[in-house]
Amino acid sequence: MTSTQKDQHGARSQRSQEADKPHRRKGKKTYSCDECGKDFTRTGHLKAHQLIHSGVKPYSCDLCGKSFTQAQNLKTHQVIHSGVKSYSCDLCGKSFTQAGHLKTHQLFHSGVKPYSCDLCGKSFTLAQTLKTHQLIHSGVKAYNCDLCGKSFNRAQTLKTHQFIHSGFKPYSCELCGKSFNRAETLKTHQLIHSGFKAYNCDLCGKSFTLAAHLKKHQLIHSGFKAHCCELCGKAFTQNGHLQRHLLTHSGIKAYSCEFCGKSFSDKHYRNSHLRIHTGNDVSCCDQCGKLFATDAQLQRHMFSHTEERPYKCDLCEMTFKTPHQLNKHQQIHT
Repeated sequence: MTSTQKDQHGARSQRSQEADKPHRRKGKKTYSCDECGKDFTRTGHLKAHQLIHSGVKPYSCDLCGKSFTQAQNLKTHQVIHSGVKSYSCDLCGKSFTQAGHLKTHQLFHSGVKPYSCDLCGKSFTLAQTLKTHQLIHSGVKAYNCDLCGKSFNRAQTLKTHQFIHSGFKPYSCELCGKSFNRAETLKTHQLIHSGFKAYNCDLCGKSFTLAAHLKKHQLIHSGFKAHCCELCGKAFTQNGHLQRHLLTHSGIKAYSCEFCGKSFSDKHYRNSHLRIHTGNDVSCCDQCGKLFATDAQLQRHMFSHTEERPYKCDLCEMTFKTPHQLNKHQQIHT
């Protein structure tokens, strides 16, 4: 047998051996985690994943103390401390430490949201975001704060919450001195100083610095008030407003004005009141000269200078000057 014939014979023999091996389709995930059911294409990937469930994190960052299950994850994390962000988005200029983060970010610009929630119809760009969202519908909040008892559906959300109790706020705004416990919160705050409000309400034209603030505002126009007070029946568009309202029933007024001693149940009410004493951002009535802490209070007051009563009750034909008076009246019918 010649050398060429030997080579051909060897190649045929190798192909025959490959054919005898169990066939596994490329990309097929045959290795499953017993803990969470996640599937993997390779045993090595499954083994690396299982370290997460063990809780063992032998690789620690010398700069911040954060620990990781794998050396590669530590290495990736350390890029954050270097400050180097080599991957930039061509559309908005935002920079990232990793190519994968840039790729994920670019999906948001595409506007494509292929992952939809079967329960509420909300769509998401990433499968992981949908998975996180679905925890809301489950009602399961497995992560509890030891200090205040508040529960969360994600470990990361609990971790973020616990910063509040620590009182540690390492991120400060250079323009106003306000401090924050997260870099992301500081970044969001700084948009206020920029004066740039890119998100506009189609119904009233009001502008906002954040998309989330616009979304909250639009609930006002919808008239949908999902959060109801069990004590008086008053309904609110946001849970935060309900929680603030509940303080009025408690009778506790922990926030006092340092100028006149007046007490308030909520610090936001106290801060608004302080403007009257300081003269900062005060709204003045051009009819009677009375001062108001907010523009909304001034607008409500202006109804007192008119005889018009444009708000009518559908049930008894009574009319009112303000929507607030109408809403208060309608509670009689309920």
